[in-house]
Amino acid sequence: MTTTTTMAELPGLVGTELGTSEWVEVTQEQVNQFAEATGDHQWIHVDVERAKAESPFGGPIAHGYLTLSLLASLSGQVLAVTDTAMGVNYGLNKVRFPSPVPVGSRVRLSAGLKDVQQVAGGLQLTLAAVIEREGGDKPVCIAEPVFRYYGG
Repeated sequence: MTTTTTMAELPGLVGTELGTSEWVEVTQEQVNQFAEATGDHQWIHVDVERAKAESPFGGPIAHGYLTLSLLASLSGQVLAVTDTAMGVNYGLNKVRFPSPVPVGSRVRLSAGLKDVQQVAGGLQLTLAAVIEREGGDKPVCIAEPVFRYYGG
């Protein structure tokens, strides 16, 4: 489900649920590419055989920051603002990783609109975001991403 709205309507949506993204699989290829991009080659992420043998998770897991980075694409599935010229990631207020993401898992985002503030040329939005793993009993990421949308 996606909430489609305009900049003028956004303040009226504070406190509402925006929607839920599609399920997305986290693959070993993504994990390896993330390791290359960030220099984080910890064995629990990239050494499949060692992770299967030694990890308490039974196999490799995604980096927490890889999970967090999915917020950018998944949030576009829950909120579409039709009259923006551009949007930027402004930051994060809170982030936690209560549960791991085993490679091969599917995750999705559910988000609500926590706050909207005016900024020069646009609006600053704070989401209440939860990324869950299919079949998991706890969220894999809880965050408050802050985005800025600028008008056209």
